[in-house]
Amino acid sequence: MNRALTDIYARYDRDKTSAGKRRFRSVSKGPLLLRRVSKITAACIATAALAFTATACGESSTEDTGSGSGDAAGKLKIGMAYDVGGRGDNSFNDSAARGLDKAKAELGAETKELTAKHGETPADREARLASLAKGGFNPVFAVGFAYKDAVDKVAVQFPKTTFGMVDSISEHKNVDSIVFAEEQGSYLAGVAAALKSKDGKVGFIGGVDLPLIKKFAAGFEQGVLDTNPKAKVQLQYLSYGTDLSGFGSPDRGRAAAQGMLDKGMDVIYTAAGGSGAGAIEAVAGKKGAWSIGVDSDQAKDPALAKYASTILTSVVKNVDAGVFALAKSVKDGKPLTGTHAYTLAEDGVSLTTTGGHLKDIQGKIDEAKKKIIDGQIKVKTTT
Repeated sequence: MNRALTDIYARYDRDKTSAGKRRFRSVSKGPLLLRRVSKITAACIATAALAFTATACGESSTEDTGSGSGDAAGKLKIGMAYDVGGRGDNSFNDSAARGLDKAKAELGAETKELTAKHGETPADREARLASLAKGGFNPVFAVGFAYKDAVDKVAVQFPKTTFGMVDSISEHKNVDSIVFAEEQGSYLAGVAAALKSKDGKVGFIGGVDLPLIKKFAAGFEQGVLDTNPKAKVQLQYLSYGTDLSGFGSPDRGRAAAQGMLDKGMDVIYTAAGGSGAGAIEAVAGKKGAWSIGVDSDQAKDPALAKYASTILTSVVKNVDAGVFALAKSVKDGKPLTGTHAYTLAEDGVSLTTTGGHLKDIQGKIDEAKKKIIDGQIKVKTTT
């Protein structure tokens, strides 16, 4: 990520705390009730996670060869540009892939998937999106905030193509910005952590100190302290500023978690992309300690299956719902555009229950969830 993206995050962070707070209007589209953000001046809100780069996949073009719903015969053609890790990361990208698979099964869509690589340039991301649009794929999804600038440029070149911008915001008329209330799901994780911790000492490990990751941290910390005011919460980041290496360093995640365990923390929540695997591994080595996963149900991750008994829960962002909703809208000839925020109320974010570790505290988690949805609890978005 370049300095421009860092500045975008800073502007978003300021905007959402200003007096002119976002107003939401409900619209019934797709499998969920979506809430359209009617006025958003922010340019970027990102995930979690993993935002480095990708290989070039064709030349950009100023000629829009896209159509309203795929090719000339009317067949839905969906293009998917993943972030680093791609399909099979058992996290953020896989959540988007589930939505794509559902569109293939239920809508009969033809699909093409491309994946980012470490070390690419902004031009590579633009070329990837342009190649999909030029190939007649519509909609074209860009998974991860690192694609934000590329979407802004390519959307202008292909005005008849609808783009799905996951985890960031674009104000172009042919873009559907798909964002999530990560802080709300993280609040519930904080409630669970406070109730499960024996000594009231818990930790949070963030990949990079970006506004997006601070949403996870803020919600978690608030959930812990609202549940147990005497608890102690340590917040730690693996990298800072424009250094995004904290999203792909399992060794650093493992070391950070071990440091927290050595200080007596017995519940550790990690929102750090691939680095989280290292933290989960470290926690599994400490008797009586719990880890909390992120983005997808990490207790079901084949690579982490042997640690499932120590994964308390995972804070899931249901990217698949946003992907399918846009795909269906294009198929129906009524493409979703604007910004759609998937919140706790629409199950846009949620806690997993794999392993049954939350059974004894589920009632209190449900109570907190209801209060957030009803507006009785206002969850912070920054620390």
